[in-house]
Amino acid sequence: MLSKLWVLAYRDLWRNSRRTILSMTAVALGLALLIIMNGYIAGVMDESVQNNIRLNTGHIQIRASSYNSDDMSLQWKDLLSEPDQIAARAAALPGVRAAAPVLWAGGMIATINDSTSLQISGIDTTSAFYAPIRDSVVAGDFLAADDRSGILVGERMAKSMNIGVGQDVSLTVVDSDGEADEGIFTVRGLFSTGIPSYDEGTVLMPLSKAQAFARADGRASSIMILLDSQEATDSVAAALQSPDTQVLTWRDLNQAFLQTMEAGLAFYYILDGIVILIVAVIIANTLLMSVFERIREMGILAALGMKGRHLTQMLLLEAAVLGLVGIGVGLALGLSGVAYLTYVGIYIGDIASSAGSGVALGSTIHGRFVPGTFAGISLSTLVIVMLSALYPAWYAAHLEPVAALRG
Repeated sequence: MLSKLWVLAYRDLWRNSRRTILSMTAVALGLALLIIMNGYIAGVMDESVQNNIRLNTGHIQIRASSYNSDDMSLQWKDLLSEPDQIAARAAALPGVRAAAPVLWAGGMIATINDSTSLQISGIDTTSAFYAPIRDSVVAGDFLAADDRSGILVGERMAKSMNIGVGQDVSLTVVDSDGEADEGIFTVRGLFSTGIPSYDEGTVLMPLSKAQAFARADGRASSIMILLDSQEATDSVAAALQSPDTQVLTWRDLNQAFLQTMEAGLAFYYILDGIVILIVAVIIANTLLMSVFERIREMGILAALGMKGRHLTQMLLLEAAVLGLVGIGVGLALGLSGVAYLTYVGIYIGDIASSAGSGVALGSTIHGRFVPGTFAGISLSTLVIVMLSALYPAWYAAHLEPVAALRG
């Protein structure tokens, strides 16, 4: 019986081929849109978080319990007093790739013609944590650990201030005593990470020089920890806990961005719901119109002994064909769109630079394949299509043969 119902369902679908194709197209385009949107959002979130981990936060940071990164305090009470020992203990833990002290300070860079505020970062130039910066040097050289007068400047900042390699610039910082200290430094190199907010607002110098410049007496703002696997974050963080320090994971350090993205996701969920609702209405309308057009035929089938459940099965089979074909085409379109976003991306220019310091996006944003999410969306679409067919199927199953024959 099922094979006969398949034949009837297939024939009835193509009786009005134009409407059937339009319905399949609606399913395909709806699914493709959902897949592309979810791939895009996943890519934006993942790219920003990974860029922040790579350049700004690491997977874990150890700070003095009183330190607040918003203030970039240089008061001794807010700094780690033995950063090298703390970093060495952290580096010895399983799963830790690198642990490096860093000293942050707010400051100002000035030339004869221009000046701007920025973040000064004193870094361990030998640490693997700063390999991305080392690899991003586009002019000049990376810093040597014993360099007492050299700095690295972001290429975007250098262009805006007309700074070149070998040029002397003035840096000013408010030191640990609360006094403004000024020094003359030579630009050793320019770096370009591709993250506008980082390249426009950061100057790097060797840690020992930064400690002397800011009168930090060998102290550091934080220990930056890079892991072999992001999944090991919680276990390593637990092993690093101590009473006089705060241990922050990448989730804590990117909390503002993650909360913003969660709020944005609510908007996308609404869009997802609207797309699914439109698809459901189109499928229900298609099948209901199909029932009305064949009402005499169904009356004849009922009069010949076809049971209501068989009519229901026939309509559900029609919905299944509509859904499966539409989902197949939609998957092809959606995955092609995500592939384009992943490997080519969308150029957004300088928009990312105005998105805030917590959004570490480059000039081109990329999508990401999320197979589990895409499979769930496809399955949900099929379920919605089948649910949309329930009322037309119920209506067909409850037709009175005599009334149906009258048309």
